Amino acid sequence: MKNFLKTVLTNRPGWLKVSLVCAVFISCGLIQSFRAKNAEPYVLQYPANFGSRFVIPEGNPITKEGIYLGRLLFYEKALSANNNISCESCHQQKLAFTDGKAFSTGTDGSLTARNSMSLANLLWVRNFFWDGRSPGLEDQAKFPLTDPHEMGQPLSESARKLNNTTLYPPLFAKAFCSSVITEDQILKALSQFERTLISAGSNYDRYLAGNYQPTAQQFRGMQLFESGPDPKSGIRGANCGHCHGGVKTFKELFHNNGLDSVATDIGREQFTGQSTDRARFRVPTLRNIMLTAPYMHDGRFSTIEQVLDHYNAHIQQSPTLSAFLQDISNDPGGKNLALTKDEKADLTAFLGMLTDSLFTTNPAFSNPHPVLNP
Repeated sequence: MKNFLKTVLTNRPGWLKVSLVCAVFISCGLIQSFRAKNAEPYVLQYPANFGSRFVIPEGNPITKEGIYLGRLLFYEKALSANNNISCESCHQQKLAFTDGKAFSTGTDGSLTARNSMSLANLLWVRNFFWDGRSPGLEDQAKFPLTDPHEMGQPLSESARKLNNTTLYPPLFAKAFCSSVITEDQILKALSQFERTLISAGSNYDRYLAGNYQPTAQQFRGMQLFESGPDPKSGIRGANCGHCHGGVKTFKELFHNNGLDSVATDIGREQFTGQSTDRARFRVPTLRNIMLTAPYMHDGRFSTIEQVLDHYNAHIQQSPTLSAFLQDISNDPGGKNLALTKDEKADLTAFLGMLTDSLFTTNPAFSNPHPVLNP
């Protein structure tokens, strides 16, 4: 075996060497050991307090080669039907991987049905999209790539286009031990890259680590954020922690947050078929929230002040309204949250602590070949 490998590798181009060796190992039933030797594992870096409650599929381990390939694909416009948009078009790093629009523009010029969500800390997410219809990143990636009003291209056509380049076959060979690019490999590479998009460098993270002292206003806002109102005990609160609590500032929850009394977008019900899920949407992370306007699944609020006003005094009653939002008030017997103008300003100051400039400027997340994708 050893002498045979030496023979087939003599005077061969680098990418052909990879393919030949892969073929040999496949025939011997040793493909997994080959990958371990030739694709370098990537060790995820994140604060211990984020926890390790995440799942990396056994069939798609994270490697440096896979991440680099996925990063290229994230910025690759050839994955769209008209070669005019990429994943980055709707998920820009400077905006914490959102696009600053209520609805994104697809390859055919039409608008998406819902607002583009931030890609921060997807590693800990289990059910993706506003309605939670995808159980994993690999499954999630299929939707925007193939939706006729987003990137609009069959995965088979994307694979064909990439196979016809000089750039991609050698990179796929390094990452997946195959110089013939497949649909499945495209999804796996994108998912590997997206799992590395970890935001953990905000002032809030520094505060939790004992390396940042909040201003008095930020600290008041933090206390309001984490507290529920209890007028009898004299405790004032903004009641945010039920849905957005924890170090990652999101929980795996879907709620009707009182935007409408009659929902025009039925939300999670469209996926589950359960009437109890009507107008329920994913609770998004608040990390980098000051960069990700407009807000809500339909982008109806352009400022964080409008969001706070909604929760403070404009929640609409409906049969599926979250129990966390019903009859919660800082006033005895009140029906609205009843925060003061100063308290809302305090909350805004705290939310500013969640901005992670390291995340939005990290060169490891940017386009490695900007000239190829102007």
